[in-house]
Amino acid sequence: MRVLIVKTSSMGDVIHTLPAITDALGQKKGLIFDWVVEEGFAEIPAWHPGVAEVIPVALRRWRKQPFKTLRSAEWKQFKRRLRKHHYDLVIDAQGLLKSAWLTRFVKAPVAGYDKTSVRESWASWFYQHHYSVDRNQHAVERIRELFAAALGYQKPTTQGEYGLDACQFFGSQSESTNVVFLHGTTRDDKHYPEIYWQQLANKLVADGYRVRIPWSNERELSRAQRIAAGCSQVEVLPRLNIRGVASVLAQASAVVAVDTGLGHLTAALNIPAISLYGPTEPGLVGAYGDNQIHLKACECEFTDISASSMRSVEPQVFEPLLPEILFTQLQKILRIQPRPVS
Repeated sequence: MRVLIVKTSSMGDVIHTLPAITDALGQKKGLIFDWVVEEGFAEIPAWHPGVAEVIPVALRRWRKQPFKTLRSAEWKQFKRRLRKHHYDLVIDAQGLLKSAWLTRFVKAPVAGYDKTSVRESWASWFYQHHYSVDRNQHAVERIRELFAAALGYQKPTTQGEYGLDACQFFGSQSESTNVVFLHGTTRDDKHYPEIYWQQLANKLVADGYRVRIPWSNERELSRAQRIAAGCSQVEVLPRLNIRGVASVLAQASAVVAVDTGLGHLTAALNIPAISLYGPTEPGLVGAYGDNQIHLKACECEFTDISASSMRSVEPQVFEPLLPEILFTQLQKILRIQPRPVS
């Protein structure tokens, strides 16, 4: 049975889909998965051993010139790739009009959320098979439940597994003990104050740790340089692609992240992390996996996402969210034995 997944973006949403593939392959024999994904994230599905073919789409770029796109050779090639294989089923795991529209170009029945479960209700009109999935659960669990219903198996009760092997990202040289700061995010109100990053870095360096800081644009580079100013043990990395950042994360002892897609990649690689949330809610879309701590500034509580469940830990007062609080939590997760290099 060959299944086409449509989940185009964003990075976190793409990563949240990986455990559903792991479930399906463990529950049913003979499944082959292909995946339609935004071109900027096309590497990520290919990292999962259960994905046979990745079909990049460029909706973000094409929507700037839609009429020109529909007459272009690139669009025709995309449609040819959609029709290269016979699909027994298409699963729209995104639930948006843009993803549902793409399913029109595949000659196969389409499965998706019903109109009460889907993110955009009109999207469900494109589906032949509709499934009710509780919206009040983590995004990973919603997608796992959708796949189980669409493919006809019982969703496992254990925690979802991303199916990624962090060792595939290790370079020839192993890194010494280090903490990675993921400081970049698209929304200004999700940024952690620079002075707090600097203070946290100083505490870690004084405790014997290196700090490594990736960046993706000139604004983030400037911020990284300011955080690292005056401290030789804080390294501003060169500009890296997604795989390069994955290599850095895979060899980290721990990560501190704002609400960003790379935080979800950290969780997928099974690296202990603290994720910082201000205006956004971690309960439904926070980093999912073992040893993932969520610090929510405005509610003065942190949530520990571990083992096979999500549970609230006794509230602690941390308003504002001071570096001392992060450092205390980091000391706990840094005691976890790092993954051995193989």
